[in-house]
Amino acid sequence: MRSAPSGFLARIPMTAQSPFTGSTRSTLLRTVARAATVFLSALVLVAAPGRAVKPTPPELLVEAPPGLERRAQAIRAIDPETLLPAVERTGLEDPGGPIHVILAPETSPLAQVPRWIVGYAWGNRGTVVLLPERVPTYPNGSLEEVLRHEVGHVLIDRAAHFRPVPRWFHEGLAMAVAGEWGLRDRSEVGLALLGGQRKSLAHLDESFNAGAREAEGAYALSAAFVRYLDRRYGPHLPALLLERISEGRSFEQAFRDLTGLPLAGVEGSFWRQEAFWIRWFPLITSSTVLWAMISLLAVLAFRRRRERDREMQQQWLDEEAAEAHRARLRAELAELEAQLAELSSDDGGTVH
Repeated sequence: MRSAPSGFLARIPMTAQSPFTGSTRSTLLRTVARAATVFLSALVLVAAPGRAVKPTPPELLVEAPPGLERRAQAIRAIDPETLLPAVERTGLEDPGGPIHVILAPETSPLAQVPRWIVGYAWGNRGTVVLLPERVPTYPNGSLEEVLRHEVGHVLIDRAAHFRPVPRWFHEGLAMAVAGEWGLRDRSEVGLALLGGQRKSLAHLDESFNAGAREAEGAYALSAAFVRYLDRRYGPHLPALLLERISEGRSFEQAFRDLTGLPLAGVEGSFWRQEAFWIRWFPLITSSTVLWAMISLLAVLAFRRRRERDREMQQQWLDEEAAEAHRARLRAELAELEAQLAELSSDDGGTVH
């Protein structure tokens, strides 16, 4: 399915006999423009690339030196179905030829990249390089996530026919197909914003090569913006964008064609609508704050327990005092009954 052709607004007839003039006419035009934008967005939302057959996952050819053969076997044992989201989100019916996965040791020339990089991809070569001797760092939590992420990059390039795709979109979509989004991501977005890393998407691409800390913020912001596009336009937008890019359009042209809006305008809306939640929600749900809240709850629970213990102890004391009082009354009553019995047993005695 395709979105409505560009020029939708231009085909709305405006005759000389229109009764709307001045501010009324301007208001009407703005209303119609907004309605048309909503209409275009709705078309994108429901647009799903038609599939004649069920997509198949890409074939992986895993290569490793003897010292990494166990890790290679673990990669080969990964369920191929876990790679299907990358095929579906990029709109590929055929994922193309096998993807060559190389597990490189630290002594390999392929490992001559910054230490925080655990894997990378050459889309035009259909090759993924994994560095399994390194501890996965953000945005990946395991070697399997790194694999899904990098395979996503290869498929994005194939879907775009190797034409230019913005780095932020590349990384954000690769994180989406790898299933990488959680508490850590929200925290990274909040930290990036608090650290002043709110910048245009065009400048965001530079942050990926500026060091580990800035790169982590760039990954998080890219993923957040792609998720925002998913919520606003639906999960099929990336596939439609890549299809139009493969036909020769630039990313910005493809985006405007499909949404009816310039990328910069949607980006501004993202910052305005999401800033509060992505700035504060990650902080109040961060591990530090969560542990602080747990500690506070533990203190409150301890205080409440002490209060309940005191109340229970006082209740026991009150019950003991009441029982002692009842015991005294029973003793006095028994003594009185004994005295009465003694009086009634006296010879000739009559008790009045």
